Amino acid sequence: MSFAYFVQQVLSNPALAVTTLLTLGVIFVNGWTDAPNAIATCVTTRCMRVRSAVIMAAVFNFLGVFLMTQFNASVASTISNMVDFGGDTDAALIALCAALFSIVVYSVGASMLGIPTSESHSLIAGLTGAAIAIHGGVDAVDMGEWVKVLYGLAASLLFGFAMGWIVCKIVTLICAGFDRRRTNGFFTGAQIVGAAAMSFMHGAQDGQKFIGVLFLGMAFCNGQPSVAGVVIPVWLMILCSTIMGVGTSVGGEKIIKSVGMDMVKLEKYQGFSADLSSALCLLVMTVLGVPVSTTHTKTSAIMGVGAVRRLSAINFGVVRDMMLTWVFTFPGCGIISFIMAKLFMVVF
Repeated sequence: MSFAYFVQQVLSNPALAVTTLLTLGVIFVNGWTDAPNAIATCVTTRCMRVRSAVIMAAVFNFLGVFLMTQFNASVASTISNMVDFGGDTDAALIALCAALFSIVVYSVGASMLGIPTSESHSLIAGLTGAAIAIHGGVDAVDMGEWVKVLYGLAASLLFGFAMGWIVCKIVTLICAGFDRRRTNGFFTGAQIVGAAAMSFMHGAQDGQKFIGVLFLGMAFCNGQPSVAGVVIPVWLMILCSTIMGVGTSVGGEKIIKSVGMDMVKLEKYQGFSADLSSALCLLVMTVLGVPVSTTHTKTSAIMGVGAVRRLSAINFGVVRDMMLTWVFTFPGCGIISFIMAKLFMVVF
């Protein structure tokens, strides 16, 4: 599908237009709210100024979405094939639109109630709820793909924490006898590289999730009930990566402070360890096609780094927020999406 044909379809199909606008809006918000996590440690350890770090994150978010999707689109494939919207592509497009709308409704409501959210988990729950609504049962869910989400829940916490601890422990042992001033100089540059890698992997992981959704909407519009075996066009990668990059450029100083300072007070070598370990975790999960929360992976890695020094250095309230996200997001957003899909199918 060419870009010109896509624009023509958007202008002539209101459901696809709404789906596209909502998807691009969620990508923008993801770049705005999630991407600052990638550079939080780099800024709070004073390796980079906020503005410079935000610009760097925007560039590498763009590259992460664009390059990784060309070489390995496993995450996008998992999202696209996770649920079955049935053979009626017109109804499927309406349900997909309802799923995206439910993400917005849930995110706004959760924010007003102070419930922590994750766009990644909201997306998965929204797609699942809408598919069950249109299909009339849980047969709409491909458990072979959905189980990867469960793996991702465990991996973002356990793997992130373990990798953070291991990398920081190795760095501590290697640099034990070195002069602190000289190592600080090295880790200033190393952490900038680590933050760039983390930004790249954030784009690769989160960008692919929403590319999968938009690609699914395009398929429904063309009468295709699935996207199995279809190659993602380059212009779609560029579009999504550009929107995420623009969202990142808006910044998020409050998020940077919350992740980089309120959770664990980090030194430069610890910030480098957290960035490197979380980037490695995201790389492994992306190659395996497992959708995970980049925020939870990064915060888990930071906690692992803090645990090398002492467990009391960790703010376990963050762990509580992560658990609350899982407890509320999947049933909450899933139910809202189910209701919205039923309502949208009646109205439209």
